[in-house]
Amino acid sequence: MTTDTTTPSAPPVQKTETPGRTSTRGDRKKRTPGKSGAGSYAVVSAVTVFVLAFLAPFAIILLNSFKTSADYRANGSLSWPERWNWDIVADVWERVDFTQKLVNSIQISLGVVLISVVLALFNAYAIGIGRIRWRTAFLVFFLGVNVLPQEGLVYPIYYLFKELGLYDGKLGYTILVGITYSAFGTYLLSSVFSSFPRELIEAASLDGAGRWTILWRIILPMSWPTLSVMCVFFFVWSWNEFLYPLVLLISNDNQTVPLGLSVMQGQYTSDPTAMSAAALLGVIPMVVFFLIFQRSLTRGVTAGAVK
Repeated sequence: MTTDTTTPSAPPVQKTETPGRTSTRGDRKKRTPGKSGAGSYAVVSAVTVFVLAFLAPFAIILLNSFKTSADYRANGSLSWPERWNWDIVADVWERVDFTQKLVNSIQISLGVVLISVVLALFNAYAIGIGRIRWRTAFLVFFLGVNVLPQEGLVYPIYYLFKELGLYDGKLGYTILVGITYSAFGTYLLSSVFSSFPRELIEAASLDGAGRWTILWRIILPMSWPTLSVMCVFFFVWSWNEFLYPLVLLISNDNQTVPLGLSVMQGQYTSDPTAMSAAALLGVIPMVVFFLIFQRSLTRGVTAGAVK
């Protein structure tokens, strides 16, 4: 005779929800979209105000660039032009020889970008990946170069260029600015390379890859977002340089766009409409440059934020 030893299963427990708790969750779900919507409107409003305040000077420059001098004196700077004067832009273009200045600025800025990025890449590779001796001392040196004011360096550089025969030459000026910017690029890339995964480099070394192969096949492709941001910033900084070219580039054939536009302002004479047209000519190349490379700049900044 056998006995059934099976234990009867317990009845399933039914979960009950407290009515008060359920209503609280419902109220919370109802209140959350309202709060997020109000916060979104506030953020959008603040950004809109900031954008309008940022674009207001450019709008004023655009309005005054096509006014006549009589229209400006009669109606002021904030009025709409009575008649669009397109001749003033052409007059300013010929007066400052803007074509030559534009070519000079493009050549110098591209040369500065090439020199500074290549030097920064090699220096940072040695400091961040190679882990050379006195790494901290080198980083302090490059940081010190960045914080030194141009006013304290311009006169020693002036006499040095005189002795070397580089004065009033685009090549010497390009090399000078490229080396100066490479200090900042070295400091920036060194911090990026120092956090580079060592396992990847060791695996490549075990596979027979040399230092140059590691640099060109591994380090450079993975660092391209940071390098693209550096290229954009170095180009803009070089384009807007004024003190160094003012001292080192004195001939009209070697001057850049900022120097060419500065001749529009005299000591005793001033033409606001011509100044506005000159400022417009100086801004347009930078706007075009940002429109072309905005995707690279956005990707580089986003990649740096994700890292």
